[in-house]
Parts: sequence; structure tokens; C-alpha cells
Amino acid sequence: MIAESVNPLAVTRDAWRDVGIAAGVPAVEVEVVCPDTAEHRRRITTRSSDIPGLPQPDWQQILDRDHQPWDREHVVVDTAGQEPQEPLASLVRRLHAYA
Repeated sequence: MIAESVNPLAVTRDAWRDVGIAAGVPAVEVEVVCPDTAEHRRRITTRSSDIPGLPQPDWQQILDRDHQPWDREHVVVDTAGQEPQEPLASLVRRLHAYA
């Protein structure tokens, strides 16, 4: 099972982890980051949604979000300077250690 969502708060991360535990599957938490601010902003302002009518947050809304630091082990994937397939391949290799 893979659940993908933005979870800047510990309470939402806890809830998703608990879903995996309740389902009896390994729960591996992954934080995807882009520390290159210019690249992160470019990605936010040029993205599109495949869900009609779903509003996307703008750059200022992203900056204004409350983002609580992680307080437990998790996998961090840095996407700066990479094409989408590169961090995905790295993540898949890293997840094999949890299987």
C-alpha cells in the first residue's frame, strides 16, 4: 500500500502511519524535499493538476504553511537538480531495505 499526500503536521503523519500499521503492512515514512528555493518555486508555479477544478496552493501559501519537524526515523529524498525518475529510482532502492 502506498499513500501519498502532503503531511506537514505530526498529527497527520501519525494518522497515515497508523493506517499502515492497522493494515498490517510495513509503514515507511518518506519526506520529499527540494532545498533549492528557486527550483522549488519554479515547480510550484508551473505545475498542473490532473484533477479538474482542484485548486493548487500558490508559492505564498506554501511558504505560510505550518511545517512541523519530524520527530522519528524517516527517509528523506532530496529532489533538487534531478529529473523525476532519478529520486524515484533512489527511493525504490532504499525502500528495499525495509521489505
